[in-house]
Amino acid sequence: MSSALIKRKRPKTAKAAIVGWRRILTRFWPEVRKEKFLLTLAWVGLLGEILAQLLEPWPLKLIFDYIIVPDATALPLPIPFLNDLPELVLLTVLTICIVLATALKAGASYMSLVSLSIASSRIIAQIRAKLYGHLQRLSLSFHSKARNGDLITRIINDIDRLREVTITAAVPLVVNTLTLVSMVGVMFWMNAQLAFIGLLVFPLFILAATKLTKQIHQVARQQRKREGAMAATASEAINAIKVVQALSLEGMLETMFATDNTKSLEDVARTQQLSAGLQRTVEILVAVATAVVLWRGVQLVTTGGATPGDLLVFMTYLKTSFKPTKQLAKYMAAIAKATASGERIIDILDTVPEIRDVRGAIAAPRFKGQVSFRNVAFSYEPGNSILHGLSFEAQPGQRIALVGPSGGGKSTLVSLLLRLYDPVEGNILIDGHDLREYQVESLRRQVSIVLQDSVLFAVSVRDNIAYGALGATDAEIEAAAKLANAHEFIMALPEGYDTLMGERGATLSGGQRQRIAIARAAVRRASIAILDEPTVGLDNENEQAVSEALERLTQGCTTFLITHNLAGAVSADQILYIEQGQILEQGTHAQLMRLGQRYAALYQIQSALSNSGDSAAPYAECH
Repeated sequence: MSSALIKRKRPKTAKAAIVGWRRILTRFWPEVRKEKFLLTLAWVGLLGEILAQLLEPWPLKLIFDYIIVPDATALPLPIPFLNDLPELVLLTVLTICIVLATALKAGASYMSLVSLSIASSRIIAQIRAKLYGHLQRLSLSFHSKARNGDLITRIINDIDRLREVTITAAVPLVVNTLTLVSMVGVMFWMNAQLAFIGLLVFPLFILAATKLTKQIHQVARQQRKREGAMAATASEAINAIKVVQALSLEGMLETMFATDNTKSLEDVARTQQLSAGLQRTVEILVAVATAVVLWRGVQLVTTGGATPGDLLVFMTYLKTSFKPTKQLAKYMAAIAKATASGERIIDILDTVPEIRDVRGAIAAPRFKGQVSFRNVAFSYEPGNSILHGLSFEAQPGQRIALVGPSGGGKSTLVSLLLRLYDPVEGNILIDGHDLREYQVESLRRQVSIVLQDSVLFAVSVRDNIAYGALGATDAEIEAAAKLANAHEFIMALPEGYDTLMGERGATLSGGQRQRIAIARAAVRRASIAILDEPTVGLDNENEQAVSEALERLTQGCTTFLITHNLAGAVSADQILYIEQGQILEQGTHAQLMRLGQRYAALYQIQSALSNSGDSAAPYAECH
């Protein structure tokens, strides 16, 4: 994982959740602002719900003070016209008011919840799209260290947790907190002495919440890491299931997964334990506060310092105001998990791609195909050089063969040409201009690629070919397929060009996959082509069909061919023998054979083995 994901320090105070959500809200404010209308409706609904909760107990107070215990007060009703109503009518009006208050609360809550649900779904959809797009553009150096399963967990599960918690925890917490503040204000207005007694337990509650919510946040973040590790293990095993079964790794991987799974469940249990502990603590504190307020409140009623209705309203407010504290543990556990998820998302979004357009970069014009490497050096990690001072030049239309032992730097060289990485030293030029002068996307669109194991997508054959040049017409797609010797077998498929491929093209043979990959490269009509061991693993018939297609594909292109089969390099305009990151020999086949060194020795070995009928001959290497 990148250093940005590993080294970021987390807040370790009890305010971790608040700090985390402020960071999340700040980071995603542009997306939030787009839904300001729905969010405004949600806030109006919240305020209406709080107002209804404040009004809810007052009809009961009036029933107690003016109907059930009419002598409890000599004061007139607070609403003048009610004083003239008969007792039965007054009771009817007040009971209807109870229903209306409840209906107001229900309607306001519904408006708030629906508006917020729609707004949050839209916001989360934008964030997920933003995260996915950013991941697509992060450099290979990031993806080579990251685990795919963990990244998928961030895109799917972490995003969903943000949306879910916004509705099920964050909003209720806001409602209850605002209700608490409002009711505490009314309680002080009604009777400051009782209100003060009721709030005496809050310091003890804050002390307990401070300690436990900090632990909940830490455990929740650890759990999200474990879930990411589980997803990564599962993803890697499923993607490489053939290798897993061939090497009998099922048991080992099951043990790894089970270990992470057990620890994740332990983290869940620990979170629930902490949450339950906070809930029980709050319940005891609430019971103590309620008992003390009731004890003192009854004394005030019996001495005439308050009416029974006042005590009823006060106790209702006290119970309602303590509701958020009772549920705070549940809310904080959920919010802590969502905060951890939000921070994991931000960690990705804050990762800056190493390969990106520099200021002033221009769209690449149509390339002629001249390629120059000038003293190029590269290393994946500091102090571990892969390429050292590479220099050569390819003229438009030339065929360049890159040969030499595995691990010598051949694939790295063409990765630099695609600008998947940037050289540490030196320059790479196309048509006399440094690659970094061009916009990355416009550069890569002008390079065709055929790899040893070309990946096909789980879409139709037509779409797989069209991915080489988005917007290609059906006629262009079929022309590319014919060039690649793929048209006939495509037409024999159940739905022809509209046949859906299995994942990674698993429903086709290796030769068929390669020919569709060649068609995808051909439809691009690029002036530069990269072929990385395109015929390895194919039988003679498929190898011949693929080779013919490659010959047509690279006609007139500046072509870089990586191969261990030196028979394929004989006709190259230039052969670069690369070993340990250096070009040790350079020239045509004839020139290198006259030189009589590494290339010549390897070619002679392969020729001898080939003549003896050894099937491994093309891949013999010298070390």
